[in-house]
Amino acid sequence: MRNASRRAARAGGRTPTTARSRPRSSIPRGPHEAFFRYLVAGMRNGVLAFTRDGRLTLINEEAYRIFDLRPRRDDLGRPVSELLQQHPEVVRVLHSVFDVHLLPNREELRLRPSGKVIGYTLGLVRDDSGRVIGASMYFKDLTRVEQLEERDRLRDRLAAVGEMAAAIAHEVKNPLAGIEVMAGLLRRKIAGLPDAQALLTDIIAEAKMANAIVQEVLEFVRPIRLQVEHTAVSEAVQAAVQLADTKARRGDITVDIRVPMGLPLIQGDRYQLTQLFTNLLINAYEAMEGRGRITISAGEVSIYDGADGRPAVLVEVTDEGPGMAPELAERVFKPFFTTKPQGSGLGLAIVRKIVDAHDGTIDLQTAPGRGTTIRVTLPVSALHEEQ
Repeated sequence: MRNASRRAARAGGRTPTTARSRPRSSIPRGPHEAFFRYLVAGMRNGVLAFTRDGRLTLINEEAYRIFDLRPRRDDLGRPVSELLQQHPEVVRVLHSVFDVHLLPNREELRLRPSGKVIGYTLGLVRDDSGRVIGASMYFKDLTRVEQLEERDRLRDRLAAVGEMAAAIAHEVKNPLAGIEVMAGLLRRKIAGLPDAQALLTDIIAEAKMANAIVQEVLEFVRPIRLQVEHTAVSEAVQAAVQLADTKARRGDITVDIRVPMGLPLIQGDRYQLTQLFTNLLINAYEAMEGRGRITISAGEVSIYDGADGRPAVLVEVTDEGPGMAPELAERVFKPFFTTKPQGSGLGLAIVRKIVDAHDGTIDLQTAPGRGTTIRVTLPVSALHEEQ
């Protein structure tokens, strides 16, 4: 036995650890078990553990919340694949834990269908003899972090193209203005030629539309500098309705405003918020073609972003338009995407930019023939102001 130990040492290894010499793990027993349960239950990370045969042995409240599950008394002992049947991507990761040599550490995974992003670490559970008897998963909701990172990436991309787009727009504006002026002068000189006048009128109209698109591009690439003050959402919505009526044809569309006056004041830019709701209304007017109803409602909610939650105001703009197919709905907030023959595709992109500047979120619910609801969530105060 002594010679075997020497040979192991010369080979660069260590003397094998027997079951007796292996240090025992400090698992709480007796009255400390309750403390252990409270510790796991109060963790701000999700925790779950399961046996080698895939049966759940531990799960805390944060895990239930992240997976959008409702706790049941008989959850412990159930197969993990049954508990997480709505999340097959997680089940696949858990089932592979006993077959891989290098366990994932700080990996990320997007949950379906919620779209949440989690960062997770897997570990093996061993008994005192070193035998693997199960596995554990520690994870955290990184959705908010992912949103902020995506926002930073978008801001970087916009900054990269912003200077170029602004330079091009300024260069294009001058020739457009020249075309409009010269066409106007020529139209006055040939008053006796109706056909030529009609043609010049069309040229002027096209030049004005092109100039409006250039102005919209300049507005989009220009950084938003918020003039922050205590702002009532109800006042911004009322101002938006009046402004939208001056920019687009409402027709017989009814706008039903259900925004309580007692909502918390937003730490935001009133002008930008008015622009946000104006763009949403104009977009709805154009989709509804002069008939139907638009409902603007608002209420107080709480944003969960990895902390204890922040007070916020949720504004929903619902129209009775034709709605959109899912493949189109996924792209409506992207710059320059439009389904309108003469649209610039920047209206909703500017809306998202304003929402991001206010540290808020925007979501869209739509289906063909069922109208569209756009949900804007605005925190009462920005995250950096609370830290």
